[in-house]
Amino acid sequence: MQLVIAEKPSVAQSLSKVLGATMRRDGYLEGNGFLVSWCFGHLAGLADAEYYDSRYAKWKKEDLPIIPSSFRFLIAEDKRNQFDILRKLMRREDVTGIINACDAGREGELIFRTVYHLAGCSKPMKRLWISSMEDDTIREGFDNLRPGSDFDGLHKSALCRAEADWLVGINATRYFSLLYGTKLNVGRVMSPTLSLLVQRESEIASFVPEAYYTVELEFPEFTAVSEKFPDKEDAAFQAALSQKKQAVVASIRHWGKEEKAPALYDLTTLQRDANRLLGYTAQQTLDYLQALYEKKLCTYPRTDSRCLTDDMLGSVPAIVQCAAGTYGADAPTEILAEQVCNSKKVSDHHAILPTTEAGKQNLSVLPKAEQNILKLISRQVLMAVSGAYRYREAEITIACEGTFKTTMKMLLDAGWKKYGQKSIPQKWFSGLEVGQVLTPSKISVKDGKTQPPKHFTEDLLLSSMETAGAKDMPEDAERKGLGTPATRAGILEKLVSTGMLERRKVKQQTILVPTALGNSLITVLPEQLQSPLLTAEWEHRLSQVQKGELEPEEFLAGIQGMLTDLVADYCPVSGADILFPSAETTVGKCPRCGRPVIERSKGYFCTNKDCKFVLWRDSRFFTLKQKTLDKKTAQLLLEKGRAPLKGCVSSKTGNVYDAAVVLEDDGERAHFKLVFGNG
Repeated sequence: MQLVIAEKPSVAQSLSKVLGATMRRDGYLEGNGFLVSWCFGHLAGLADAEYYDSRYAKWKKEDLPIIPSSFRFLIAEDKRNQFDILRKLMRREDVTGIINACDAGREGELIFRTVYHLAGCSKPMKRLWISSMEDDTIREGFDNLRPGSDFDGLHKSALCRAEADWLVGINATRYFSLLYGTKLNVGRVMSPTLSLLVQRESEIASFVPEAYYTVELEFPEFTAVSEKFPDKEDAAFQAALSQKKQAVVASIRHWGKEEKAPALYDLTTLQRDANRLLGYTAQQTLDYLQALYEKKLCTYPRTDSRCLTDDMLGSVPAIVQCAAGTYGADAPTEILAEQVCNSKKVSDHHAILPTTEAGKQNLSVLPKAEQNILKLISRQVLMAVSGAYRYREAEITIACEGTFKTTMKMLLDAGWKKYGQKSIPQKWFSGLEVGQVLTPSKISVKDGKTQPPKHFTEDLLLSSMETAGAKDMPEDAERKGLGTPATRAGILEKLVSTGMLERRKVKQQTILVPTALGNSLITVLPEQLQSPLLTAEWEHRLSQVQKGELEPEEFLAGIQGMLTDLVADYCPVSGADILFPSAETTVGKCPRCGRPVIERSKGYFCTNKDCKFVLWRDSRFFTLKQKTLDKKTAQLLLEKGRAPLKGCVSSKTGNVYDAAVVLEDDGERAHFKLVFGNG
């Protein structure tokens, strides 16, 4: 028997149908020499810090940095049953080999290998590596299984990435949260992404618009415009002079231009277009795409390639016909298949395509959002194999007590732009000649002003993440930018969920804006934790780990060294009280230092970090009397040193009585005592 392990139950169902493993069992399917089971995504995750030492359950600066000698994975409790099923299947005597059929990417490799190792399995391992869930592709994939060892580098890079994120997330989050007295989520990729947003908003806030003025000469078929004048008076003077002079065609220059067809979609370019054209977030687009993939309607989503392999050249016409049917348009008269095929530009997976299955199904039953994404993919295929968009452009110079210019364009061949793109309007200079005298119908002064940088939309931010630090990276760097196509959507959602970033609707756009907390975090973070260049370099080094050019230990040593230096050398930013105002309720003044005492879940703490004053909510003094130190009692103790305590229960007799509690603080510890009557 061969045990096939998929990433999700839905994928396992598709695989088992093709393999003939249709008999249902508890947590797997069986038949035709195969057992087909599944994970539920990550069955196990890296253990929390307290797993390595119980003292890490409490956040303390003196414990940092926390660097495990070796990392451990723990099974999620709600997935324990499925892991036990997989372990039993791996250990069955009749199972002679394991087939990794998790998603063909870095995370899929980590999901499988983690389960394989935790189960203590050492049986031969093979890898199913496919780019779509179509039946024919699945059959071909199983006919050409690859040795599991071919993907050892992929697993190393996935594990290395997870451990690096754990190290930065655990240590930096604890360190800065403790320093500044509020929960501050810091991430290896998340923080540099936030830094891009903060920098952009800073540029917008500091931008001072500059006014400028132009003179326009209006003619029946076009308008010619002067250079920009910083002063309105100068522009008005130019307009007045032009009223008295002849307008003469000084020169006509024209030339042919063309725009080549765009490449096919990788995940990031699809997410960008879906955001710009449809308003979908990056995560929504990925979710819709994943659903289409599992329904066999598109190829593998998490790709960073925009080409097909050279051996797919012969199949391009069929792909184009399928895309034409799905999009609802005619295929190009001439299909330029060569311009979409280049094996050198394909990494783990080729570009995203509609499948032949998409051309056979009734797509109207799909959710509208999935239909929209599938149409975008199909349209991109049609554009990518089309000819160039060609037009002629002319620049006409008019002399009239100054120089005025206009441009005209004439469409020659719509090419790829005929698929849902706006064409350039046809407006040409027929009849105009050099030296010709023209009479403007109107001469006017127009005002304008320079524009600030644009707020980030997800489209623009994804583009910046993709290219961050690229110009400073080696030309042959395989992976550049912040994160990967597969992780960028999750990074944005994490920034939103942790309160660092918000989506804000402005007119017809949704822009991304850092919150006050996000701005404050970037203000205090050192350069190495917010540098897009450094994080882009880390992504490049992870690709080197995958290719066997760099040992994981060397990469992680750099991360560990950075964190060690951070804890030892970082100087807190002054004025943090303004940057991170306390959200906790103030209950009174500290009897030792006079600073505010705030309410937290476990008690009432002085806000002065050097002062150790605290009133514990579950103090033994109160629990013995079956009471808790509530907020009202704490307020009275801090204000008057005394508070009524009604309904106390004697621990010896069980009798109920009323008394008053008095606070006595010796400078090192708070003590309480009961008094009765006026005592």
